[in-house]
Amino acid sequence: MREYLLCLAVAAAVTYLLTPPARRFALRWGAMAEVRDRDVHATPKPRLGGLAMFGGLLAAFLLAWQLPRMSSVFEGSREAVGLLSGCLILVVLGMLDDKWGLDAPTKFAGQALAAAVMSLQGVSILWLPIGGTFQLDPLTSTLLTILIVVVAVNAVNFVDGLDGLAAGIVGIGAIAFFAYCYLLSVENGFERATLATLICACLAGMCLGFLPHNIYPAKVFMGDTGSMLIGLLLAASVISLSGQLDPSALGTAVLLPALLPILLPVAVLAVPLVDLVLAVVRRTRAHRSPFAPDKQHLHHRLLEMGHSQRRAVLLMYGWTAVIAFPAVSLAFVRPSVAFSILLVGFAGLVLAVRWPRLRRRWSASA
Repeated sequence: MREYLLCLAVAAAVTYLLTPPARRFALRWGAMAEVRDRDVHATPKPRLGGLAMFGGLLAAFLLAWQLPRMSSVFEGSREAVGLLSGCLILVVLGMLDDKWGLDAPTKFAGQALAAAVMSLQGVSILWLPIGGTFQLDPLTSTLLTILIVVVAVNAVNFVDGLDGLAAGIVGIGAIAFFAYCYLLSVENGFERATLATLICACLAGMCLGFLPHNIYPAKVFMGDTGSMLIGLLLAASVISLSGQLDPSALGTAVLLPALLPILLPVAVLAVPLVDLVLAVVRRTRAHRSPFAPDKQHLHHRLLEMGHSQRRAVLLMYGWTAVIAFPAVSLAFVRPSVAFSILLVGFAGLVLAVRWPRLRRRWSASA
C-alpha cells in the first residue's frame, strides 16, 4: 500500500508542477479554448493541461519501476509498454485537436488505433462471464477492448464541460477502483502488485495534481490531450484487472468480485455514460450528428436550475461517489449495507439538486 501511495503522491506532485509550464506552452503555441455558444467560460483559456498529466504518469511509472515490490509489474510483460504506447498516441492526437480542432472520424480512428496497439501488447479483455467463463478469441478480444476504450474516452470527453469536472469525476472513479483492486487482492490472497492497481493510483494522483489549476475559475483546461488520456487510463485499469483475474479460481462465495471487473466500469463512469447516451439520443432524434455539440449536457441543466458552477461540479462529484463506492463495496460487505449507503446518498443528492427550486418556492410562499 505504501508504494502505491508513493506513486500517487509523485504523480500528483509532478502533474501539479508541470501544469504551469504546460499552460505557458499552450499560450505561446496558440492552443486555446475559444468562447463558443455552448461554453460557460467567458474568456479564452489555454489547453494542453493533459501534457502535465502525462508527465505525472511517466514519473510515477518510472518510480514504480525502481521500487522493489512494484518492479514485478514491469518484469516479463509488455502490458506497461502497451499502455504507455496507447497513451502516447492519444496525447499526440489530443495536442493536434487542442491546436487545430480535428473532426470526429479522425479522433475516433486515433482512439481505435491507441486501443488496438494497447490490446496487441497484452492489455486486452480475455473473457466474459457467459456460461461460467467464456474465453474470447484474439479478434473478438481486440474489438471488445477497442469498444470499451472508445466509449470510456468519449464519455469522459463529453462530461468535460465545467472547471474541474472531468478531473474530479475520473479521480473519484480511480480511487473507487483502486480500493476495489487492492481489497480484492488482500481478501483473496492474490498478488498485490498489479498493473491495474498501479494505474488507478497514478490516475488518482494525476487528477489530484491537476485540480488546483483547474477548479473554478480555471487557469488552464486539460483539453482533449487530458480527457482522452484519463479516459484511456480508466478503461485500461479495468481491462488489465480482468486480464489478471481468473474467475475460475474464485469460489461461488466470491462470485460477485469475479463479475465486478466487467460491471464496475458502468458504475464508476455512470455519470459520464448517462450524459453520453442522452446526448447521442437527443442529437439523433433531432437528425443531427451524435458528435454535434450542444448546450444540454447534465452540467448545463444543473446551471439552468440555478446552481453555481462550483455547486454543479460538487453535485456531479457526489453522484459519481454515491454510485461508484457502493458498487465497489458490494464485493466486500453485505448487499443490504451497500444499498443502504446508495439510498441515503441518492436521497441527499436529489434534495441538493432540487434545492434552488425549493428555496424559490419557499421564498415565494413566505
